[in-house]
Parts: sequence; C-alpha cells; structure tokens
Amino acid sequence: MPMLELRDASIRYEISGPKQAPAVLLSNSLGTSLEMWDSQVPVLSREFCVLRYDMRGHGQSTVTPGPYTIEQLAQDVILLLDHLDIEKVHFCGLSMSGLIGMLLALRNPRRLRHLILCNTSPKIGNAEIWNTRIETVRKSGMAAIVDGVIQRWFTPAFQAASPAAIDSPRKMLLDTPVEGYAACCAAIRDIDLRESIANIQLPTLVITGTCDPVTPPSESRLFAERIAGAQYKELPASHLSNIEAAEAFTMELLNFLKA
Repeated sequence: MPMLELRDASIRYEISGPKQAPAVLLSNSLGTSLEMWDSQVPVLSREFCVLRYDMRGHGQSTVTPGPYTIEQLAQDVILLLDHLDIEKVHFCGLSMSGLIGMLLALRNPRRLRHLILCNTSPKIGNAEIWNTRIETVRKSGMAAIVDGVIQRWFTPAFQAASPAAIDSPRKMLLDTPVEGYAACCAAIRDIDLRESIANIQLPTLVITGTCDPVTPPSESRLFAERIAGAQYKELPASHLSNIEAAEAFTMELLNFLKA
C-alpha cells in the first residue's frame, strides 16, 4: 500500500473507487487499523473516492515518540489531503477519530464537506481511565487489555452469534504497537471539546450504538443537539457500530452523503 512520507513519520493509506468522485475519508479508532472499514468500502467506493489510512502509531504507520495530541493527528490528515491534492472530503471518524473530525471541523472547516461522528464524544473518559490504560499496556502489553476492550466494542449477543467477525478487530488490537496505543490514549486524555462543539457549522451526522458503554447514547444525543442542524442516528450495536451493525451503518452514511 502507498505511504505518505512526512518529516517524522510514514502514514499508510489506501484509495478505493473512482478518483474523480467526491472523496470520503474514513479514520480508524484507537487500537485498530484502516481494515476496520472493510465492510463499508465495497459499497461506498461505487459512488465515492474512499480514502482510509492508519493513524500515527497504528497499523503500518510509524510509531513516533509520544504522547500525541489530537491537534497533531488532525494535522496528519491535512498533510495527507495536501499530498493527494484533495481539497475537500466527507470526513467519517469513529471514537478517537471522531475527536479528530471535530477538531478539523473547528480549525479547518474549509477542508470538509460533511462530518460524520460515530460512537464518539467531545470528551471521552477521564484522566484516571487513560492513565491506568497506559500503565497497563506498558507493563503487560496489549494482551492484558484485549478481552476487556472486546467486551466494550461488541455486545455479548454479537460475540456469540458472529465469532468470526470478532477475529479481525481482536487481531488489530493485539497488533497495535504498545507505544503508539499509549501515545494515542494520552491524546484522548488531554482533549476536551465540550465547550467548542457548538461552533461546528458543517452538515453533521452523529451515529451511536444503543448498547455503547464507552460513549453512550445519552452523551451522543446531548452533543448532537449542540451542533446546529446535526442529524442523530442510533443503531443496535455497541462501540464499533460500523462492524456490529455494518449494513445499517453503511446505509446511514450513504443516505446522509447523498441527501
């Protein structure tokens, strides 16, 4: 796959679909890689140029020294768009990458057409949660957290009914470099966009999972109401709703982008 060579890092990316079509950028969540979007790409790429990438510290992108910031990760997106000569994108981010999308909408709104914020919140968790997570992975590796993370990512019913669908995200998590994961945990820990979110002035869709324990529907509805004109959709899923409710998720994206 192609790589964007930055001054301090290489960022892996992939483009699918007609290059002359409007671009949709899919940004991965904490502990995953661009493959998390495998269910969405075949459908979206029929009508859109689909760009996805491994955020810094994840997948095949470089693990640079941490801690990272959401500002730094958002700048990686801008540099990727500049490299590919893409002026504007429809941005779709899930969980951590939803924070990246929010910051882009606030700082670089001219580079975005639509904003899709999935299973995310302008403030995710608290310092104690993230500091404990960082300490755990640095001491005991990714295997020490994988079972607990999978329980948050997917409902018990989905895990029982579709065990094969869990294998890929589990492997993504286990393969995530410890230092890249920890550096991104710090980025989430250190940002709070709750006071800024009302300043977003882009067409926005907020998607959440009914059973999401990380960014529950009560939080998602609240911040969706603070973004003027934002649409809100709730799917029967936990945190990785694009995998657990893949077909419904993709249709919500298409309906929003084509409206």
